[in-house]
Amino acid sequence: MLQLPDSLCMKKLASVEDAYQLCRQIMAKYAKTFYLATLLMSEEKRRAIWAIYAWCRRTDELVDGPAAAMTTPETLELWEQQLESVFAGHPVDDMDVALVDTIQQFPDLDIQPFRDMIAGQRMDLYRSRYETFEQLNLYCYRVAGTVGLMSTAIMGIETAKTTAAWQQNQTPHDPTPEAIALGIAKQLTNILRDVGEDARRGRIYLPLEDLKRFDYSEEELFQGVVNDRWRELMRFQIERTRQIYAQAETGVSYLSSDARLPVWAALMHYSQILSVIERNDYDVFRQRAYVTQMRKLRTLPIAWLRSQVL
Repeated sequence: MLQLPDSLCMKKLASVEDAYQLCRQIMAKYAKTFYLATLLMSEEKRRAIWAIYAWCRRTDELVDGPAAAMTTPETLELWEQQLESVFAGHPVDDMDVALVDTIQQFPDLDIQPFRDMIAGQRMDLYRSRYETFEQLNLYCYRVAGTVGLMSTAIMGIETAKTTAAWQQNQTPHDPTPEAIALGIAKQLTNILRDVGEDARRGRIYLPLEDLKRFDYSEEELFQGVVNDRWRELMRFQIERTRQIYAQAETGVSYLSSDARLPVWAALMHYSQILSVIERNDYDVFRQRAYVTQMRKLRTLPIAWLRSQVL
């Protein structure tokens, strides 16, 4: 088993407050809209979401960041050992301090989704193709569906829906499957948006069975060919992703009231990327689909209304 370097174990670490501020800065930089929405949560919840986001971001960058070429299986093994140290209450670096505090504040937070996310990063080390959607779905669960599990443990579940006299004997609905679905839908959206970027790295995340179904070859994908077969393939992918978003929507109302707006905002903003892909005539090779800040701001009143009445 790999051992954490003594220099890391003995390092003087940041205070809890400073650690949360480091995590806040990461989220504010890379997830601006969702960060602003977290400010509507209680202080305890928003700080916890910052800590989880920072850990997920750091994990993702191990295989998809500036130094990804240096990442090996041993790197991920060491990162998992650091995770186990954190869950044992022993932070290794400054941002770990915030995550340790979050784990103490939210005892329902389980280590397994964190381990599963690392397993997803391992898949990226040795896989550059997925034959079936089932295989891709497992990858999406590991790298993104797990975020739904982590976040639900922080956001909490609304119990008022089952306090009416005729509902008192009913088991409260557990929105975990919907939370996982939202993570998977967002990851599929990333995949559709980033087809061209991934191709330049020799990666194809679209299921090969779907390419065959629409008679579109890997060679055409690497060449960035946009033809009728490609458009039909992308329409199929977008429709499947929208169906998963629809599944995710059914669970938002079961979250605690102060968590619904951030989740609705994230769901709506991400799903709008699919519409941008359509407006770009499915050319994800030469045009990056993104939602403007103005468009995001325009959806916030709708997200707020949904968080209140749905």
